Order: sequence, then structure tokens, then C-alpha cells
Amino acid sequence: MIVNTELENKGNLFPSKIIDFKKDVDTLYFTTENDVILQLTVVRDSVLRFRYTTDGSFKNDFSYAITKYASTGYNKLEIKEDENCYEITTSKLRCEISKESLRVSIYDVKDGVLINQDETGFHWEENYHQGGNIVKMSKVSNDGESYYGLGDKPNHLSLKGKRYTNWVTDSYAYGKDTDPIYKAIPFYTGLHHDKAYGVFFDNTFQTSFDFSAERRNVTSFWAQGGEMNYYFFYGPKMTEVVESYTDLTGKPHLLPPMWALGFHQCKWSYYPETKVKDITATFRKLKIPCDAIYLDIDYMEGFRCFTWNKEYFPDPKRMVKELADDGFKTVAIIDPGIKIDKDYSIFKEALEKDYFCKRADGDYMKGKVWPGECYFPDFTNPEVRDWWSGLFKELISDIGIKGVWNDMNEPAVMEVPNKTFPDDVRHDYDGNPCSHRKAHNVYGMQMARATYQGLKKYSYPKRPFVITRAAYSGTQRYTSTWTGDNVATWEHLWIANIQAQRLAMSGFSFAGSDIGGFAEQPQGELFTRWIQLGIFHPFFRVHSSGDHGDQEPWAFDEDVTDIVRKFIEIRYQLLPYLYTAFWNYVDHGTPLLKSLVLYDQTDVHTHYRTDEFIFGEQILACPVLEPNAKGRRMYVPKGNWYNFWTDEIVKGGKEMWVDADIDSMPIFVKEGAIIPKYPIQQYVGEKEIKEITLDVYYKKGKEESELFSDANDGYDYTKGRYSLRNFSLTGRSSELIINQYKEGKYVTPYETFNIQIHGLPFDIAEIQIDNEAISLKHLKSNGTNSFVVDKNFSELHIIGVKSKP
Repeated sequence: MIVNTELENKGNLFPSKIIDFKKDVDTLYFTTENDVILQLTVVRDSVLRFRYTTDGSFKNDFSYAITKYASTGYNKLEIKEDENCYEITTSKLRCEISKESLRVSIYDVKDGVLINQDETGFHWEENYHQGGNIVKMSKVSNDGESYYGLGDKPNHLSLKGKRYTNWVTDSYAYGKDTDPIYKAIPFYTGLHHDKAYGVFFDNTFQTSFDFSAERRNVTSFWAQGGEMNYYFFYGPKMTEVVESYTDLTGKPHLLPPMWALGFHQCKWSYYPETKVKDITATFRKLKIPCDAIYLDIDYMEGFRCFTWNKEYFPDPKRMVKELADDGFKTVAIIDPGIKIDKDYSIFKEALEKDYFCKRADGDYMKGKVWPGECYFPDFTNPEVRDWWSGLFKELISDIGIKGVWNDMNEPAVMEVPNKTFPDDVRHDYDGNPCSHRKAHNVYGMQMARATYQGLKKYSYPKRPFVITRAAYSGTQRYTSTWTGDNVATWEHLWIANIQAQRLAMSGFSFAGSDIGGFAEQPQGELFTRWIQLGIFHPFFRVHSSGDHGDQEPWAFDEDVTDIVRKFIEIRYQLLPYLYTAFWNYVDHGTPLLKSLVLYDQTDVHTHYRTDEFIFGEQILACPVLEPNAKGRRMYVPKGNWYNFWTDEIVKGGKEMWVDADIDSMPIFVKEGAIIPKYPIQQYVGEKEIKEITLDVYYKKGKEESELFSDANDGYDYTKGRYSLRNFSLTGRSSELIINQYKEGKYVTPYETFNIQIHGLPFDIAEIQIDNEAISLKHLKSNGTNSFVVDKNFSELHIIGVKSKP
């Protein structure tokens, strides 16, 4: 039997009766006989904040997770009191606070259904060894309730029946069910009776979550210090919950440059310069598209950050320019550990300015990392972040590096039992001094933030590109991420698929895995299947360890190379589709990947599917996850879907067999979709694109699609210089109408659309563009009807001569 000491009554303290109530605009205060105060803030009609103190007063209200741009305001706020409870009502929610126990019950205003209810509710235990309290919350788990989220946990998409810990940890070669690993995202979505809600426990101490693991009807979460401070989001759709959480913790500040969505090649390590040039030349020789090449720690002089090994890279500025001339952006790694070396200028400056983390008694935090003994900057100090951002001037402005990759920022420390800083290390925490117990989970986030600030300053007028391994909620504002040091196994291919989906439903969509596996060596079949999955992950990078074999697309055999090339080319064709999805992510917080439950929560069969997902809004993908497979069974969600390869239409809402030999994978397109495609390029910007293909998939009925375009980099889009084309498709038995509505001031370089219509059930008698008939002389028909139109059409009307038999 599992014994959960955190939830035993022994040692636990509980609120007593409410004796006082106060209201201050949008915030309500409920005080109990034993000085417990519940501060309830109505953030929005569908978002409530619950904050508790046990000693009659609250500490400074500060959070790294919450963005200053979060939406606030409500349409309705009513407060009623009866003999048993206080009732707070917005236009979406009714919240009842028990006078006897401070327990909370939350209902849907529309139909009165109970959404979420405290079980024991808030309780706590004094932490005699370290001070403060262990703060706890337990809630009722409803019949059939499922749970999702929590970031990068490497196991089944559904969290039900499991327990997890959030403590960012360097987890080399982690496996399925390893916990914790690299990220701490204490946000989950609950779903029952077709109603979805979310809970974000904004506490940076070590937090734990129990999803009915110990008691089947109870879900609980607790922290080893700090406040019980959580936000409640209501949908009732899961997408609304995720978008609300992403709005609160922050959408990415900027679109990524389009090149960052291309294919990236990385290894620990490519050196010297001749090796880097050999790799990039081979990409171009074999015509395998690639946009970025990475430099791992060996580019540095003795692993000292912001230095160059002059033996390996005698003239980095020249090399980086030559790579750029060939279409490669160079991305360099930067770790947090600064080598203790009195002749190392960055170490000397940080020491003189007292920027390094210290132990409780005043000694500097010293730990061994790649350079040897190191000190570590306190990135929770804004002055240190400003200093750190300034260090990127030479790397970015002078040498021309286009992206920075923050690694080892959990922070990871070698040769110590807990792999990180001791608890007694002190941090500034933006003027709220604390121990490492509180700052640990945000250390990597604040390093990535400082790095982002530096790149934003020195990359201007281009957009910054940063990658981080460690993250806390809100890190998606600044960076992309990957899932850490995985392994070249089929199990890890499955894990990578789960993690990318889970991160997307946790607000962090710009994510991917080390394709092929970082540790050990994949066979060609595994590498091929991983590339096939990777083309549908927003961050698309091969990365492998130098301790094992080569892992470039040509490192296996010619067949593998050809198949990998084909799929990377598909990624490059789909860049305008992915870029449009990114626009919706940045603008609305819409996840770039949608697990089937996120796509259709009404279908109970989707609640436990792990393999299939929606890429953007209209492409269904399902990786092949086993060796020697000629296909697989998969679940196709409701609606009609076109087979990407054959145009065969399948009716969803069922599980089915799909053929997929090694040169294929199950990909489907939603009927009615209009999918924009680029011509194949070897890198973003290689070609001036004069024409975009629109793959139109006929539907009897209506469907909406979009195409977002801008300069693919820079800031002009933030000033309205973008093009957003909204397409509305209406299909009938003998006609197809496509209407276009345009927004934005950007004049696109493409002038025409190549319309390719799939699945048209009739022969074309006439095509009208803005009520004018065009010649059918150049109409092609080989399974698709294809013709070229001006990009600025308002209405495209295709009229049938007769129905096909």
C-alpha cells in the first residue's frame, strides 16, 4: 500500500470557520478563526485565482510565470451569502466557499453542473527542518475524469492513476516513467462529462501531483514550501483551457524567424571547422534541405563560455559568414557554468560585480561542469540578467551567430548526489531573497530569459532564436525547447511523440526531440521513422552524442537517405502551413499540436489515444512506432479525411488499418482544408517564391482555412505589415466556391496561387474568378484539377458539368 505522508491527517493543519469577509474590487478575502486567509481573485469570468496564507498576512505577490500582458476583466461579479457559504458568480462560473471549512465548489453557471470540488481542500504541515509550510490541496476526482498536461513527463498522455514531481533535473538517458526530468510545468487539465477545466499551481518549490494514484476518488497537489496559490480555468473546451493558461503565462513574444522552422543538424560535437564545412557541403551536394548547423561545447576554449578555440576555429566570423552564404544559420551552445579562472575576463568581471550564487554562509556556490570547477551567475537577479545579455554582443553582432542553445541550466552539476545546487544556495529572486529550494525550478527559465534579451538586442532587426533544456511555466515567452538527452530506441520514439503533444497542451508548443536519439546509435529504420515524426514537430532537429556513431541523413544507406530527403522536403513544402499555425499560437495561444482529446473531447475514444495527433488545424499524423512494420492500426477522429498519399477518403470515428511501409507514414488531411505549400527549397530564402500551391480538398459543406505571410523575419509584422488570407470553402454536389478575405498591409512576393483540387466529384464545366470566366485550356487532370489564379481573387467559383458516376 502506498503511504502518502503529505496527505495523512497526522501533522496536518486545517482552516477553521470563516469569521470575516472583505471585498476589494475584483479580490475577495475570507478570514478564519485560526488566521487562515483565502484571497480569491476574479481574473476573468472563466479564470479564478485562489491564494492562501496561514498566518494572517500575505508575502509580496511576485511570479515569474505570469505575464504582464495577461487578459483580465470580467462581465459579471455577484456575491451572495447564506448561512452555509459565500457564493461568487461570474458570467461563466459559480463558486461556493464553505463557511465551516473554507472548502471550494465550482459550478458551470449555464447548466449548474459541478465542475470541481475540494475534498479536504487546503491544509498544511509545518516544515520544522527548513522553515515555512508544506502546503497541500486535495480535490474530488469525478467518475470517468481524465487528466492531461504537466509538460514533458515521459509516459502515457493520460495522467490518471499516477503521481509526479516537478523538480527540473538533468536526466541523461531517461526512460519511460522517469520522473522528474527537465521541466517543471505545474499545470494540468481535467476533463469529465465533456467539461474541461485547468489548474495552474504557481509555486516554484518542489511540487507534487497525485492523480487518483493513492485514493481513486481524490486528486491532490502539494509543495515543499511557499504558498498554496493556484489558478482555476474553465473551458468547457480543452482548447479554451489551454489557451487561457497560455494567455496567463504568456504567448511567445515574437514569431520565430521562418528559418528556425526548417531542419537543424546538431552533434556533440562538430569540430574543427573542416568537419563543419564537410557536413554542410554534404547537405548541399545531396540536396537535403537544412537551415541550421550547431556548435556544441567543443567550439569553446576549454569550455569557457563566450570564447573560441582558435585551433579548431581560427576565424569564426569568416566561417559563420561562409556558412550563411551557403544558407546555413549557425547556432552555438552557452551553458551557465563559468570556469574559475582569474585570467578569464568574464569570470573576473562577474566576480568583481558579485554576480555569482552564494551558499548560506557567504561562500560562492562551486560545482564541477564541463570546464571543471565553476561558479554560476544568479539569473534571478535582474542586474545579472542585464550583464549576461550584454555578453552576447560579440557572438551575435560581431561574429554573426544566429541562435543560442542553453544547456545544463537545470542547473546541472556533476559528481554530486543530487546533480544540482544544494538547498542552502541563496538567490536574489528579483528582490525577494530566497534559497535554492524556491529558485531551482526557475533558474533555467531566467537564464533563457537573459539569453533571449541579449539576442533580441544584438540580432535586431532580425528576430532572436533561443533554445532551452530547463523550463518553468511561462518560459515559452522567450524560447523553444527540446526534450533532453533521450536514447536511440523505439520506446523513445514513442516517448518523443507523447512529450511534444504534452508540452503543446501545457502551453509550450515550440518543442521537439533529439531525432534519432542522443545516446546510443539508431539503425536506419528507427532514424527514418523518427524523421517522419519530426517533420510534424515545431522544433525539427537531429542531435546525437559524439560517444556514438554518425547520425546525419546519409549515415545509414542510400534508401534511408532518399526517404529522409523526401520527408524533409515535405516539411519545407508545409512551411507556410506551419508558419500560419505559429501565427495562431502567438496571437491566440492555440496549440501547434493537438492530441486527439484536445481535438475532439466529446469522443471518449480520444481520451486515451497517445499516437495520433493533429498538426496545426487540418493535418492528422500518426507515426509508425515499431520495427519491421508495413503499416499500423490508428484511430481516425470524426469527420472525413483524405489520405495524403492517395487522396482516398476515409470516414472517421473509428480505428482502422493504414498501409505505411518504410517510405511512408499515416498522414491525412481534413476534408475542406486548403493547405498552402512552398516549392522545395534547400533552405528558407533560397528561392524568391513567386507562386504558392494551394491544395484544396473538396468537401460538401463548409470549412475555413488561413494563410499568414510576412517577411519571414524582422518586426514589421508587429506594425501591421503582414498578410492574413482567410479562405472560406463551400462545396455542393456540382459546384465549389472559395471566398478570400485579406487582412494586413504586407505585399507578398508571390503573385499567384496554383490551385490543386483534390476529390472533386464532378467534371468542370466552368471556372469563374470574381464573376469572370477563365479558359479551361490549361486545366490539368491527373487525380487533381490544377490551374493558376491571381493571389488577390475574392471569389473562385467552380461549376460542374455533371456528376461523375
